[in-house]
Amino acid sequence: MRKSLRLMLSLSVLIGTVGSTGVATATAADTESAGIVADAQSQDIKDRLLAIPGMSLIEEKPYAGYRYFVLNFEQPVDHKRPWAGTFQQRISVLHKGTDRPTVFRTSGYGLSTTPSRSEPTRIIDGNQVSMEYRFFTPSRPAPADWSKLDIWQAASDQHRIFTALKKVYGENWLSTGGSKGGMTATYYERFYPRDMDGVVAYVAPNDVVNKEDSAYDRFFANVGTKECRDRLNSMQREALLRRAPLQEKFKAWAETEGATFNTVGSLDKAWEATVLDFVWGFWQYYGEDVCDTIPDAKTASDDTVYETIDAYAGWSAYSDQGLEYYTPYYYQAATELGSPTIRQPHLDGLNRYGYQPASNFVPREIPMKFKPWVMRDVDDWVRKNANRMLFVYGEHDPWGAEPFRVDKGARDSYVYYAPGGNHGANVAGLVDAEREKATARILAWAGVDAPAVAAAQPLAGFDARLDRPVDEDVTREHGLRP
Repeated sequence: MRKSLRLMLSLSVLIGTVGSTGVATATAADTESAGIVADAQSQDIKDRLLAIPGMSLIEEKPYAGYRYFVLNFEQPVDHKRPWAGTFQQRISVLHKGTDRPTVFRTSGYGLSTTPSRSEPTRIIDGNQVSMEYRFFTPSRPAPADWSKLDIWQAASDQHRIFTALKKVYGENWLSTGGSKGGMTATYYERFYPRDMDGVVAYVAPNDVVNKEDSAYDRFFANVGTKECRDRLNSMQREALLRRAPLQEKFKAWAETEGATFNTVGSLDKAWEATVLDFVWGFWQYYGEDVCDTIPDAKTASDDTVYETIDAYAGWSAYSDQGLEYYTPYYYQAATELGSPTIRQPHLDGLNRYGYQPASNFVPREIPMKFKPWVMRDVDDWVRKNANRMLFVYGEHDPWGAEPFRVDKGARDSYVYYAPGGNHGANVAGLVDAEREKATARILAWAGVDAPAVAAAQPLAGFDARLDRPVDEDVTREHGLRP
């Protein structure tokens, strides 16, 4: 419909007015307008981007078949009071051509400045705009008023970027992201449902009621085989049984690295939080196929237990240094997004703190108050109003235990699970019928030709450098983060 409207408007400019003879005659205004459009399209793409008010160039990097720009875009700190200060927000543009559709991608975290391509970008062979989420450095206002970090403000950042770039990239737009990026794409759609022509949200958690997390307990009681679950649980339990010798190793590491634990409160709390993340981290990033590489906990040495926990959970995760980059995420989890709490009954009597709340991982000087209505609002809106939205989850990814769902009020929207998939699940990993359906819908939403939609195949070939499976906008230091 949107594409048809643009076509009608374009025809009206080209045809001009029709006289009594039925012959089209262009007015002077029409001729001038067409000339302006032609001049704009003949400009170098960098000049067109930098002509946008508030846009400035950080760097351009060459990549075969594309132009790649890292840019700053001036944004209001508070979109409700745009006169009350601004900050510079980093974005990148992977330019294919102004005649191609565009994918708006965000990880919900920082911005990688290395050219990369999301799966939808490859499927539609289009342009890609990527955004650094507000308050992730360097896209942080100074001074930082943390009350201005919420999902509406971030969605409004995206809306302003889209509005500015739509004048350059006039074809259809899709939004996408994985994990917190999938959440971000969903929130953007909830607040600005008329911007995008489609949404592809990967492995997006949906913690509707923060205090009710039994879905995660059910997940961990049934994921994979019992043999694998028992092996993982035994290693986790053994680590807690060996708290004293393993903490000595952790303390020695901290002293060598200069790691401190002021935010979480103590070395003991940081150590235990990492151990409690072990099973979650295994299923998030790995899976059943590597379960037999987990050592037998009973016969493993202290070094082996220590190194195994580190491999799947990361001892640095809850140090001040490991937490610093993720402060905006933990702040959002403590104020709007919610965070999971799991029981882990096999650790009863051994753990001292249990799963700690997200607020424990935010410096105490930052004020926080949880708003329970925010996620309920988004969930209700998606169920009743989703239009052209695709949610992809991994069958064995713990973050998919509380997914988004689409109800009868939704239109042209889908929720699919990749068999055996983890937190890297994608369209390519779906069963054949769902993969073809998802690919065809993405192509259709992007407005590509009908034969390409019917073929239901990505329009661009795989590129090992551009199409990396791991989202490199997120520093992989483990810790319980989507």
